[in-house]
Amino acid sequence: MAIDELQAIIQRCQILEEADFKGEDFNLFQVAGQKCLEDGYAAQLLEVIQNEKNKVIIKNMGWNLISPLVRCIFMYKQEDDKREHCLKILDQLAQLCNPKELFLGLLEQIEQASGEQVCQTVMLLLQPLQTVLLKLQNKKAYSVGLSLAMVMNQLTPLPVPYTKQQIQEDKLGLCQCCNAVVDFAKPFVNEVVKNMEKSSEYNDMELKEELLKFCMKSLKYPLLTAQLEQLEGIEEHPFRHFATEIIDILWDIRELIPLVFLHCKGKSPHWENQEFADIERKNSADSLACLSYLMFVQHFGIDCFPVVFSPSYLLQCNMMHIEVLLKRTEESMLSKGLDLFESCLLRMEDNSLLHQYLEFRDFINVPQDLVKVMTLCPIEHLRKKSLNILQLFIDKFDTEGKYTLFRCLLKTSNHAGVEGYIIKNIKDQIHLSLTKACDNIWFRGHHLISLLDLVLLLPEGAETDLLQNSDRIMASLNLLRYLVIKDCESDNQTGVWTTLAKIEQNFLKPLHVGLNMSKAHYEAEIKNKKENRREAHSSNTVCSVTVSGEKMPAMTTEMQLQVLHSALFTFDLIESVLARVEELIEVKIKAVTDENS
Repeated sequence: MAIDELQAIIQRCQILEEADFKGEDFNLFQVAGQKCLEDGYAAQLLEVIQNEKNKVIIKNMGWNLISPLVRCIFMYKQEDDKREHCLKILDQLAQLCNPKELFLGLLEQIEQASGEQVCQTVMLLLQPLQTVLLKLQNKKAYSVGLSLAMVMNQLTPLPVPYTKQQIQEDKLGLCQCCNAVVDFAKPFVNEVVKNMEKSSEYNDMELKEELLKFCMKSLKYPLLTAQLEQLEGIEEHPFRHFATEIIDILWDIRELIPLVFLHCKGKSPHWENQEFADIERKNSADSLACLSYLMFVQHFGIDCFPVVFSPSYLLQCNMMHIEVLLKRTEESMLSKGLDLFESCLLRMEDNSLLHQYLEFRDFINVPQDLVKVMTLCPIEHLRKKSLNILQLFIDKFDTEGKYTLFRCLLKTSNHAGVEGYIIKNIKDQIHLSLTKACDNIWFRGHHLISLLDLVLLLPEGAETDLLQNSDRIMASLNLLRYLVIKDCESDNQTGVWTTLAKIEQNFLKPLHVGLNMSKAHYEAEIKNKKENRREAHSSNTVCSVTVSGEKMPAMTTEMQLQVLHSALFTFDLIESVLARVEELIEVKIKAVTDENS
């Protein structure tokens, strides 16, 4: 029997001194112990381990049983007595074995776990691992850091539950596991806190830095990816609880506020390899962005936050984090970036953000990233939200800031819909300038004329794709119509009448030519399609068509004709507004001429 073989090895080793144990003894003990576990003699093995006479043997050799022990624990069912005996053996080994050897054995098991067994293995071994680490005298900080890093590296490849159902099911056990890791770290946090309280000049920074690294990793995964909104039907949201614990650790080790404001606290590892340095910088940026989201959107740790900073300063501090998040394509991260941006803007009064802030790189980059979300993001509710936030951002700037931002977005957006939206905003600002009794120099006179040079023109003259640019063109025509109606030639507050000849040359005349060419082209296309349809056996023949320079999906001839007629309708609409603008200009000029004569 396996237990007899083990007893024989034990009896032989009992008469040896600790220093006389040989490699062969270790191997025999491991094989016999493993056989006991596999043959179902866990209870008898437990008795051997608990026997006081075997204390020295277990101290030196017991760690060899960790691998077969973990396998057997997962093999037995939850309610099986043999499993219970195995768990007691694990607990005994944690108490009796050489801490250094057992530490390496436990880490090895965590490292070897894969797939569905990762979280199960981590949760099984965290308690004995904690027991062992608390007994270590040398290199404790290093060992704690290695343990936390190993655990987080194993968890990181696992998908983070996102929907309410996924969180409730917690299929792989990640939610439960994350909170178990925090409990594992608490004694070491308490040790750091205790040492800091003893001395204001706490010099042993190693353990503190390892805990800080753990918090930074946790912010990036799983918290950056996790759904952190309060969900109905989930009494204690596991990731919200985890976030609270991470913030508490940062506060306890006095790193929370420095991280929020200093952006790069602690020693940054020096990498000779630039690729590694870039990865480290990106990971740090992701973690800090998540920390800002937790504090300013979800209000974790906000009670610790000093209420002395202006809303504009908080926006400035957060713009680099917002930029990081808006450059991501994942819904969870994009939505966090939009929420953080919105939260910062809602703290501010309209027209209170000084134009000088646009001298900061982030204040130019973020609205450009916002435009990319508006135009390229496949998720509709995020596109709509980004548009609302862009308007909110515009509203917060002073007049010169709005003017500068409009110029920037007109030059960089490269999207007719966005340009049309900006031109509508310009029209609204001109209206305020003309109707309010205020000295607004930025949307009148030479400043406005300079802005109109960007608005009232066709990007490629008469050859501009009018269909693709229809939003911009319609907005420009509506702005010009407003200017002609509101600003009399005799007053010329906006300066539009002074530059009318230039507008006609750069915008109105090329638009006429472009409309004529476009209409002729599309009418010819319609004629060809109709002739082809008559020649074809069926009107359902599938063909391809190119519109606005892009090949459209395969469509029937009828569908293509509908698209072509829709394009013609757009041209007719532009032409009617153009005709109305020219009519108004003519009437105004005639009225002034009549007055002068």
